Amino acid sequence: QVQLVESGGGMVQAGDSLRLSCVASGRTFRIMGWFRQAPGKEREFVAAVNWSGSSAYYADSLKGRFTISRDNAKNTVYLQMNSLKPEDTAVYYCAVNSFNIDPRLSGGAMDYWGKGTLVTVSS
Repeated sequence: QVQLVESGGGMVQAGDSLRLSCVASGRTFRIMGWFRQAPGKEREFVAAVNWSGSSAYYADSLKGRFTISRDNAKNTVYLQMNSLKPEDTAVYYCAVNSFNIDPRLSGGAMDYWGKGTLVTVSS
């Protein structure tokens, strides 16, 4: 049984940093990534990384502030978020895919999703 457990969310001030973690249990996945959903908005893609870490995909608006990485030995994906802004406030979801497909091209179709972790950025 696959389970994704996110951690690292919280309340911070604008300009602060946070690192989210997501541990996958049950099996390994070619693509591990993050999505987010802000209040009253649709879920959007944030970042994803392939198995080797050689390819990382980002939402254009987040490039330079967010960095995704993974540790296959721990079956964990991380999202380092720097220079956080109030508009980054959202529930952040971990998601994984068995296939090596850029989520930006698949419309965000992923095999499994976590329950989410809330990030709140105050001004």
